[in-house]
Amino acid sequence: MTSVLKWVFVLVFAAVISVTLLTVINNHKRELKWIPEDEKLTEITSASLLMTNSSIIAKLWKTTHRLSPNVRPQQYFIHLYPNLERGSFIGSVNITIILDTAQSYIKLHSKGLNIKETKLNSSPVSALPLLGHECLVVVPNAELSAGEHKLQISFEGSLLDKVAGFYRNSYNDTKSHEQHYIASSKFEPTYARLAFPCFDEPQLKSKFKISLTRPSGNNYIALSNMNQESEEINVPTNGLTTVHFANTVPMSTYLVCFIVGDYQSLEPVKADQGFPLTVYAKSGQTENMKYAQHLGLKTINYYVNYFGIQYPLPKLDLIPIQGFTAGAMENWGLVTFQETSVLYDESKSSIDDQEGIAHTVTHELAHMWFGNLVTMKWWNDIWLNEGFASYMKCKAMQVVHPDWDVDTSFPLHNLQPAQYLDSKLSSHAIVRNVSNPYQITEIFDGIAYSKGATVLRMLESLLGDQVFRIGVNAYLKRFAFNNAETDDLWTEIQTATNNTANVKKVMDTWTRQAGFPLVSAIRNGTKLTLKQQRFLSNPNTNSSNSSSPYNFKWEIPITYTTSNNNTVHKFWLSKDEETITIDIPDAEWIKLNHRQVGYYIINYSERDWCLLSNLLEKNVDALSAADRSNLIHDAFSLAKANYLPYDIALNMTKYLPMEHHYVPWEVAATNLQTLSEHLYQRPAHKNLEKYVQHLLGSIKEDIWNDSSNKNFIQRKFRAVILKLGCTYGLPSYQKEVYELFKRFLNDKIKPHPDISDTIYYYGMSMGNESEWNILWDIFLNEQDPQEKEKLRDALTASKETSILTRLLQLARNENHVSSQEYLRIILLINRHPFGTQFVWDFLRENWQNLADRFSLSDGQLGSLIPSVCSHFNTQERISEMNKFLNWYPEAVARKNGRQTAIGVVSNNIKWLKKHEAGINNWLINSI
Repeated sequence: MTSVLKWVFVLVFAAVISVTLLTVINNHKRELKWIPEDEKLTEITSASLLMTNSSIIAKLWKTTHRLSPNVRPQQYFIHLYPNLERGSFIGSVNITIILDTAQSYIKLHSKGLNIKETKLNSSPVSALPLLGHECLVVVPNAELSAGEHKLQISFEGSLLDKVAGFYRNSYNDTKSHEQHYIASSKFEPTYARLAFPCFDEPQLKSKFKISLTRPSGNNYIALSNMNQESEEINVPTNGLTTVHFANTVPMSTYLVCFIVGDYQSLEPVKADQGFPLTVYAKSGQTENMKYAQHLGLKTINYYVNYFGIQYPLPKLDLIPIQGFTAGAMENWGLVTFQETSVLYDESKSSIDDQEGIAHTVTHELAHMWFGNLVTMKWWNDIWLNEGFASYMKCKAMQVVHPDWDVDTSFPLHNLQPAQYLDSKLSSHAIVRNVSNPYQITEIFDGIAYSKGATVLRMLESLLGDQVFRIGVNAYLKRFAFNNAETDDLWTEIQTATNNTANVKKVMDTWTRQAGFPLVSAIRNGTKLTLKQQRFLSNPNTNSSNSSSPYNFKWEIPITYTTSNNNTVHKFWLSKDEETITIDIPDAEWIKLNHRQVGYYIINYSERDWCLLSNLLEKNVDALSAADRSNLIHDAFSLAKANYLPYDIALNMTKYLPMEHHYVPWEVAATNLQTLSEHLYQRPAHKNLEKYVQHLLGSIKEDIWNDSSNKNFIQRKFRAVILKLGCTYGLPSYQKEVYELFKRFLNDKIKPHPDISDTIYYYGMSMGNESEWNILWDIFLNEQDPQEKEKLRDALTASKETSILTRLLQLARNENHVSSQEYLRIILLINRHPFGTQFVWDFLRENWQNLADRFSLSDGQLGSLIPSVCSHFNTQERISEMNKFLNWYPEAVARKNGRQTAIGVVSNNIKWLKKHEAGINNWLINSI
């Protein structure tokens, strides 16, 4: 073949491959809704890229979402200038790269950026986007040898209107009424590429030298991960100042943070090791950051002591961001928060608000070690970040607030919500393979956070506090400033046990398969026989298609106590044994899963269930509050899944008038609410209301007493009881609530913060249009984020269709309600049964408008239809759903979403047929 023919062949082949590749990419784009329109790649661009060097054709053809492990960034020099008025930014990034082997091209991440110029080792080179992979391919003029190289890229971008990448928000000053703009970043998990071209994978750690250009006046500041080293007023004078920050330690791109805005700060406080902890807020809110600063200081000192590892940065900043939608983000050295997650005003904030702030701050600061210092190699191990932070925060909270009884509330906040998710066939293992950004975003869920925390708590209980701590500290020290995998953790903890326990063998059964066990416990005299099986909440589920490397069997640490004494007995139920029979003491009763530390559900014989419910009616303190809440949770979970008659579960609530701890009441309230949703507008619902009113009417505590002498548990108890009374229509509660509501509207006398949300909501549910109008005006003028959120929720409580219609019209104005909050308001209206019909009608009439305004990939929009329909329980409703979904098949976006949504309603119909009559009879006999 002549050389001319060879080149003709190469060009034709490249063109064919290019068109084929584009077809594949375009098909891929239709499947992956997260790819934006601004990442189009033309045929000419593709062809030119492929023809630039024919040797890379095959490599690009085989490319995946992952970057090459042989191309490693060592140092970034980043400069960004966000133009706050225009909503855009310009930037440059210089990256020192180490190539472990020779490379014909360099692939890194970039998404939505306009690349202006690219140089490699000071020479101009081509840099072209690779559609569908959110990547930029830099093609050198000749093959690159192994060793160090310099990549320089200048670019432009838009400050996005959603909380991802580098984005802009605004707020109006309450005094001057001037609009203030804020530019800030949120890069986890895969959004750093929206702000600057980078190697946006967690294992590709690097140092970052950052400079930000900000407006010079009006109290504008620039913040980043590290301390400010210097600043320069730009010359010629143009009203701008460039701030230079110190170089970072090695870290992942998702932890980088940029903030430019008008902020004030409190005087820094110094941690025990000497670095300053500073809190920021917008004008008028800095005093409301005092609690966060106090909490942060105690927490960081505790972690330094517990881990035996110094905090590795020279400063730590905490800052609330206007419009931030996530609870918080653990950027190293500069933690960002949603305003309601961190601002605390004792005169307005409730005990629930304070508890929520404590949960959030302690969680984020745990990340300074778990996630920031030691980072997972890939996102499949995200639980190493989130599970540990979710567990370690409980240790810190117990130190900061020892009177809060954090261990008793742990199952309420973590184990029980995790089991709700994990009991479904759609659940997944803690360690889960993911590849593209859409999959990565999905795994930030209750399995990673709450189940992760729960299995760590179980492991610590099994090994002991000291062994667990030694193993964890060894893990952090060994992998400091580096990356690790789940097995690395098990290795270090096993070493801490002196190899007396096979940690990996046990923990793999909990982290590498979905679900959790149901342990059946049959007692016969002094013999106890146990058997395990997977617990599934839907008894009609066909699980034959699901698989597990352990056949859904677990290594289960069993604990129990008996009526004889407080001794906690321990033994194993192995995955390799179908059943096990052990000798136990001769006792009146037995309670398994001490303090609900084990991640499993226990099903006793009906006789033993009755003994336990009778025990609590006679002596509420015979078992701990943790064990009491455990029994309620397990009984109702079993009844719903048809493992136990509802009579047994309902019997477990009879003792509640003597219950003095809020946690069992919270667990009972959650399960009674599920019954209420099933029975709404059925004859049995009225009897359920009467039964709950009967329970509450027997409580002796004065819940209307605003005494400041109440401790944390008493305050939480008061809040949950009042809300229950209003939910189930206790007349004396309703009357008092409406009076307090009118005092608030007319005389501006605010109710106690602990109960203000209940007063606002249920007061408005009994109110009229003129009262709603007053509440709307109060909402518009309220500046405190937490108080404003409570008022917003209350506006959705009206039972008048005309008022709810007006609310949704007014809420379209983003000066009143942010775009993110609009969908939240729809869900809030649907939260209570009287709003479901209204929301269902609204969605059917306005779906196309909502789809046009919000992306179909928006998580909240995607959850609307399944959420609204989840309480339906008639064939007529299924017909309505089918008709709607025929018109709008993408309204339920997830795979098999339509079948799942309709399946929920079908199961509700089956549930009523099976359980309604029996529950109604029990209620009639118990009122």
